[in-house]
Amino acid sequence: MHTLPSYHKIWKISYPIILSLLAQNIVAVTDTAFLGRVGEVELGASAIGGLFYYVLFMLGFGFGTGTQILIGRRNGEKQFGEIGRIFDQTLYVFVVMAIILVVVIKFSAPIFFKTFVSSPAIFEASVIFIQYRVWGLLFSFANVAFRAYYVGITSTKFLTYSSIIMAVANIFLDYCMIFGNFGFPEMGIAGAALASTISEGLAAAFFFIATFLDKRTKQFQLFRFPKFDKEIIIKTWNISVYIMLQNFVSLAAWFMFFLIIERTGERPLAISNIMRSIYMLLMLHIWAFSATTNTLVSNAIGEGFSKNVPAIIGRVNKLSVLLTVLIMLVAGLMPDLLIKIYTNNPEIINSSRPVFYIVIAALLPLALAVNWFSGVSGTANTKAALSIEVVSIVLYLIYVYYVTFVVQASLTFIWTSELVYSVLLGFFSYFYIRSGRWQKMKV
Repeated sequence: MHTLPSYHKIWKISYPIILSLLAQNIVAVTDTAFLGRVGEVELGASAIGGLFYYVLFMLGFGFGTGTQILIGRRNGEKQFGEIGRIFDQTLYVFVVMAIILVVVIKFSAPIFFKTFVSSPAIFEASVIFIQYRVWGLLFSFANVAFRAYYVGITSTKFLTYSSIIMAVANIFLDYCMIFGNFGFPEMGIAGAALASTISEGLAAAFFFIATFLDKRTKQFQLFRFPKFDKEIIIKTWNISVYIMLQNFVSLAAWFMFFLIIERTGERPLAISNIMRSIYMLLMLHIWAFSATTNTLVSNAIGEGFSKNVPAIIGRVNKLSVLLTVLIMLVAGLMPDLLIKIYTNNPEIINSSRPVFYIVIAALLPLALAVNWFSGVSGTANTKAALSIEVVSIVLYLIYVYYVTFVVQASLTFIWTSELVYSVLLGFFSYFYIRSGRWQKMKV
């Protein structure tokens, strides 16, 4: 990367990730939309149970990001044989991690929900949801490993195919298992959880088959499955542990946000679940550009062009902001159309509309903040990234608590916390990258 990556190259890496994230978000959208037709309790419980699952998932995703950084660095250094070794060792770690988490959560989830959830109905539905959903970790961690590999080598088309398989399967299985269509039993919220788990399993199966048949598998020496390599695992862990903690803190804060909302009533929780799903859908391109930033920064440093890092982030930011503004304009013209995907209750639709516009406004600062923050992780100084995340999250939660319980503000005002978080994250990340202290990192 002697010169800056072209906008075409940035887009070529990003758009398959956007499509894959779109397909993945269809899973969440479908669950929320179908459960919105079942009842407010199921809608709220799926928010609590779903976020609890993603807190666990993010532990694996953090390790996968560390894998992606290492693979990107080795790809930039042209050490292709090392890529397969890193990938295989990551699969080992994920198998162990998934088994441990499944066993622990199967027994501890009811105790956890009983402690933090005040509504008996939501407690019961949340426990049912997670008992089925937790099995998805076995497959989702495998999908994370493949994502780290393909993003790390800047070849992302298979991400699109796997996610399409997952999305189509989830829509069909949700329709069958939630409502009892086509001869399936009517399982309600349990059906939504089981459908998502099976869909992730089908995506993982595609990844294994497609990668095994791909000619690059031999070049990168994947699937050799050597014995445990302590050196590679420790090196990946040293990078990943801070990302794992950072992702855990981030999702835990999001989970705490919904627990705080749950204290204000079942209706605000149902509205917030709808807004969460819409927010995640509208920001998926932002996360795609974030992953692109991470791998471009890592590859550039591997090639010896650290001086290009701020300019690379700047280029990605231009594309990200351009697409974000377009999405904001389009979405802002049809709030009811998007909200009605999730519910046909007129009261919920009317109450959701003001929150929707806050969600729209939060997209623009997030589009800038996330790329600067991913640039910090891409330099491999993940400890600094964790520090930035923790400080931002603590201030964010203080703000949420204050406006909810002290000011007793409206749900709409509580959601302005997303703007606060984005501004804080972007501010700290920007000044860290500009400081140049990350250039001392060696991996």
